[in-house]
Amino acid sequence: MRVAIAHDYLNQFGGGERVLQALLEMFPDADLYTLLYDKEKTRGLFERYKLHTSILNMPGIKKHHRLFIPLMPIAASLLKSEQEYDLLISSTAGYAKGFGIRAPYHVSYCHSPLRYAWEIDYLKNLRFSPKALSNLIAYPIARWLKNWDTRAAQRVNLFIANSEFIAGKIHSYYGRDAVVVYPPVDTELFYPELQSGRKEYYLMAGRLLYYKGFDLGIAAFNQLQKPLKIVGRGPELSELKKLVKSPLIEFIESAGDEELRMLYSNAKALIFPQIEDFGLVAAEAQACGTPVIAFAKGGAREIVIDKKTGVFFSEQTPEKIVEAVRSFEYLTFDRRAIARSALRFSKETFRGSILATLAKYGFTF
Repeated sequence: MRVAIAHDYLNQFGGGERVLQALLEMFPDADLYTLLYDKEKTRGLFERYKLHTSILNMPGIKKHHRLFIPLMPIAASLLKSEQEYDLLISSTAGYAKGFGIRAPYHVSYCHSPLRYAWEIDYLKNLRFSPKALSNLIAYPIARWLKNWDTRAAQRVNLFIANSEFIAGKIHSYYGRDAVVVYPPVDTELFYPELQSGRKEYYLMAGRLLYYKGFDLGIAAFNQLQKPLKIVGRGPELSELKKLVKSPLIEFIESAGDEELRMLYSNAKALIFPQIEDFGLVAAEAQACGTPVIAFAKGGAREIVIDKKTGVFFSEQTPEKIVEAVRSFEYLTFDRRAIARSALRFSKETFRGSILATLAKYGFTF
């Protein structure tokens, strides 16, 4: 069976790319289509696949791809296949479901509907949109993207959502139902190091983007004067460093998977103040037996069990994070039980759920 896999862009490495890895492990002979490809930023992990890229795959664009958001639907539509495949699987938060790949059946694993189309604040906070002009620039772009995204969604035969939270958005925005299959955590890589020593710091991790709430965590730990490690890189790094007033806040810009496992395992808790589609970082932390202190909205509500595998706070403010951390420190958590709870997000569970879903529609592998 000829399978094509489409992914929005490969110039960063995060939760979406871990899902793509899992899909490619399931379909190792699949052709891979993406708008942009950066070998270095993706650790060379996709080099072995037959890779097809778009007209936007140029050095300057790869480094500043968000400047070219209005052009991405055009590039997506122009990214066509020479052959026809039996099955197309898109791994997407927007553009890949609109690639011009010929296949009679299209399954879209949806991390999110296109945020820049449906949630205008994502556009308004991009650096190319000056505040004084944000409405003049953002609303016409969002309208164009929304029209394109709606049309692209109609080309999908089956939606698989990465959470109930995203399934709700798919129904609201596209009028479509979706099967929910949680993203995979590599539990052979992320597991509890239960003898790894005292838990002396809190942790935040992920791409340093404005909506991830790293600024809230920094403000909270400036007040708390407790150790906080922030793992990750991204466009907000320099601005976030300016917010630090406590000598106990440390940035770790690069960490391999082994180091990340130890950072998870040695942390008192992961601080998770954002609204995520799912939140693979939170699931990875729990696979390492680490509790999560999370904002009670989005995918975190499907990962964290309050008072058992973590605690929730009700508002995205530094003050609520401070309250949650102080409450957390009066509680006791069973790290082995937390790790067991995270097994529902294992790669094996993901693989079985994807294959079972495809089998219902006549695809067996």
